[in-house]
Amino acid sequence: MKLIVRKSLMFCSSLYIATSFFGVVLFGNHILDDVLANFDGDLGIPYSSLLDDLIRVSYGLHLMLVFPIVFSSFRLNVDGLLFPYAIPIAFSEKRFFSMTVALMGFIFMGANFIPSIWDAFQFTDATAAACVGSIFPAAITLRDTNGIATKKDRLISWMMIFLAVSTSTVAVTSDIYGILTVDKGVIT
Repeated sequence: MKLIVRKSLMFCSSLYIATSFFGVVLFGNHILDDVLANFDGDLGIPYSSLLDDLIRVSYGLHLMLVFPIVFSSFRLNVDGLLFPYAIPIAFSEKRFFSMTVALMGFIFMGANFIPSIWDAFQFTDATAAACVGSIFPAAITLRDTNGIATKKDRLISWMMIFLAVSTSTVAVTSDIYGILTVDKGVIT
């Protein structure tokens, strides 16, 4: 399994690096935040519209192939979070169906009502960075299943969690304020 994970991470990383490298080579200083937006017009090369369509179709295929894999692990983790002591979701058709419908509805609403992907990235960055960098490691130390953490370790862990939650709260509040003020025309 480790070999499969390593190879897939190397493959995905090389694809992302190649995409960014060739995006910069192709568009130079005129590259947009969303690389796909660069493929809206004439590229100044033969068969430009065919290339535009080919890139958009390949991106759509990529999303169709990746989404079920990501969604499956997302559903499994949310189920484990909400129902930690229940039988596995694979053995409960009713819970599997209701969890799938609820999560797909949530994703559909987000996809339709979030005005820009960058807004979603702001909230993801504000919360995920704090969780991965501070909250999760401190929570592992607080859980201490082997009984090796000292009182000082626990105190530091609680301080890390407090600081991470405080910082994340400020970042999320700032993001919400930025979105609301831009939408009302206060900031142009």
